[in-house]
Amino acid sequence: MYYQKDLQRGIPGTFMWLMEEIGELASALQSGNDRENLEEEFADVLAWLATIANVAQVDLAQALQKKYGNGCPGCGLFVCTCAIDEKP
Repeated sequence: MYYQKDLQRGIPGTFMWLMEEIGELASALQSGNDRENLEEEFADVLAWLATIANVAQVDLAQALQKKYGNGCPGCGLFVCTCAIDEKP
C-alpha cells in the first residue's frame, strides 16, 4: 500500500516509523483499558514490520515459514517446551 513512499524513505526512515508504532503499542499495553486502541496499535506494528521487510526485499511469509514452519526453533515442537527463561 505504501511501498513507494517507504522505498523513498528508505530502511532507516521506515524503521523509525516502526519504532514509533512499537512505542505506541507499549503505551496501549500498559494502559490496557482501550481494546480498540490496542487492536489498532497491533495492526500498525504488523503493517510497519511488513513494509520494512518489503523495502529490505525480505519475503516475510517465507522467512516465518523457514524459521517457525516446523515448530519452535529451540525444542522443535509446535507447543514450545523450552524453559521460560530461554529465548527459543
